[in-house]
Amino acid sequence: MVAPKTRGCPKPPVVAPKKRSTHGGATPTSIINYQLSITHYQPMPKHKKRLTPLAEIRQSQLLNTYGPGSMVDLPEHSVIIGGLSFWKGEKQYIREDRLKNKVQEILELQEPVNLYSPPRDNPDSYAPDANVGVFIFPTWFVAQVEKTVRFHGKDYRTRPLVTWREVKSGLKFDGKSVNAVPIRFVQGCANGHISDINWYAFAHNDLYTKCKHQLWLDEGGSGNDFEEIFVRCEVCKGARRPLSQAKLPKSRVLGPCQGDRPWLGYQGKQNDCYSCVIDKTGNIVKTKEREYNRLLVRSASNAYFAQTLSVISIPDLNEHLKKTIDCHYEDLQYLEEINDLRGFLLIQKKNPKYADLITLDVDAIWAEIQRRNNKQSSESKTIKQVELEALLNCEETTGKEHDDFYATNRKLDHFPSELLPYIERVVLVHRLREVIAQIGFTRFEASLPDIEGEIDKNLTINVQRAALDLETKWIPAIENKGEGVFIGFHKQVIEEWQEKEVVKARGRKLVSGLKQWCLSKNISEDQVKFPGLPYIMLHSLSHLLITTVSLECGYAASAIRERIYANPDTGYGILLYTGSPGSEGTLGGLVEVGNNIEYHLKIALETGKLCSNDPVCSQHQPDNLQEERFLHGAACHGCLLIAETSCEWRNEFLDRALIVPTLENLGCEFFLNFGE
Repeated sequence: MVAPKTRGCPKPPVVAPKKRSTHGGATPTSIINYQLSITHYQPMPKHKKRLTPLAEIRQSQLLNTYGPGSMVDLPEHSVIIGGLSFWKGEKQYIREDRLKNKVQEILELQEPVNLYSPPRDNPDSYAPDANVGVFIFPTWFVAQVEKTVRFHGKDYRTRPLVTWREVKSGLKFDGKSVNAVPIRFVQGCANGHISDINWYAFAHNDLYTKCKHQLWLDEGGSGNDFEEIFVRCEVCKGARRPLSQAKLPKSRVLGPCQGDRPWLGYQGKQNDCYSCVIDKTGNIVKTKEREYNRLLVRSASNAYFAQTLSVISIPDLNEHLKKTIDCHYEDLQYLEEINDLRGFLLIQKKNPKYADLITLDVDAIWAEIQRRNNKQSSESKTIKQVELEALLNCEETTGKEHDDFYATNRKLDHFPSELLPYIERVVLVHRLREVIAQIGFTRFEASLPDIEGEIDKNLTINVQRAALDLETKWIPAIENKGEGVFIGFHKQVIEEWQEKEVVKARGRKLVSGLKQWCLSKNISEDQVKFPGLPYIMLHSLSHLLITTVSLECGYAASAIRERIYANPDTGYGILLYTGSPGSEGTLGGLVEVGNNIEYHLKIALETGKLCSNDPVCSQHQPDNLQEERFLHGAACHGCLLIAETSCEWRNEFLDRALIVPTLENLGCEFFLNFGE
């Protein structure tokens, strides 16, 4: 790890990836304990041997759970994972032009950005260690001192608050050496910044206090009730304040955010942190109002939400065209009109150098030349639209098998007559490759891709994407190999179904729930787009299928993932797939399920008619203020909710009443009179 060049700047502790595990899982990354603080670095000793890691993190976890800006608990302290500039070592290049172009578009980058896997260790003993830098965070600790204090007739367990400087120099209390643990509470803002709470200011209820006497943390009961947690100054009378005051909605007791980004090192701090809004043109603009800190529990699930994009690698049908033009682009780039191209090809008709070019379509050649001259992306379609077109155009045999994608269209000769009116095709995906890239992260609320698999540059929630580095030079990504089964639905049947008045009435109920959700989150309704009834229906059916299929295919339910396609222009379908970094993702279980998918569909539809929580589940109203399940129709843990690793939308926008009749018998089901 190269130290920052500025004198006195911190050098992070390191995360070193280890060689691939023997059980075929993802390559782990090891956290190594170096003594370092955010503001001061103690020179690292020179080691002849490789350092022994204290913990390991898989490469996939560095994208989804422990990416830049996330916090990790170590045996003796807590750290925050450093930005991409602090990721050193061997990184494998991942080729996926479609995903790379989308990342460049979303991040509004002027130069192309490459995708690389997180660093991995090289088994060569002479190769330099691969590592990921981390910083000590938080820098406030709670000393493990057993004392009690009495207030208002109640005993509280009390422990002193100490800083990292005191801990690393050898903490002593009452003449005895004591241990310390990182404090559970930090502060962050909607823009992704994070920092230590100014405990002196909080205890004294004064942002400008100069008191630096010993602070104590008083906890009553189990220590989980914020009303029973107090911060107290041992000298100042009356300087004792409950932590619950910092938890109040729109509370400003923690003061304005100072723009701290400790994961980016000494240069990471932003001088200004202002609230953002979306203007009338749909662009995010900063206001003149300061953004205030919010209380954040360090280990809470809302402390870090990785923002990722994923694509299924699809063979490029124009690959031969692009490679041919690569060879002759220097001769073609200065042509001004398509007639100039025709003339050029006519002149070179007998020239063997251009034999491969002359066989291509003139319009296709000209379109590719224009794209390159204008420096445009080769793909203007959405992520899912390209995948859906490829799946809908699969034949019974694809002929040449592609390394990353191989799928066949199954015959439906013996398909049940009661399902044929709805199902257009079943595609067996024998081989697929999924590439996942992290483009940023948010705090407090997650920002998910839309139904087309893309993230709008203007987020639909009241948080903003935080950067992975000061300058985006590369993006971390991983690739998974797997298999799947795709079910395509008749486009006309879905369109006729959603035009029924009873279906529209159900849609109005679901939209009403979405409006209540926006009110509860203090989000403008204009910022959130309703996904549409076809998407909710297919999403709900997908969850029923995942639960049913997992009992037969040999994969755990949490290992099967979904991809919902609901494009009015292209078509509708469900892809159930599984994938892993090794070869385990292509064991053939889901393909075998696809050969008998009608059996699983029948079971899933029968299961969806009744829930163990009925009639409460089927009678749920999306806009019910007491239940606060605004994005659900007839859906609960007893029927539709599955592992969030499998769901592409965090178990939201579900309603089995759109699939089959429930106890309410609303008449809005897609599979009309199924099983009768």
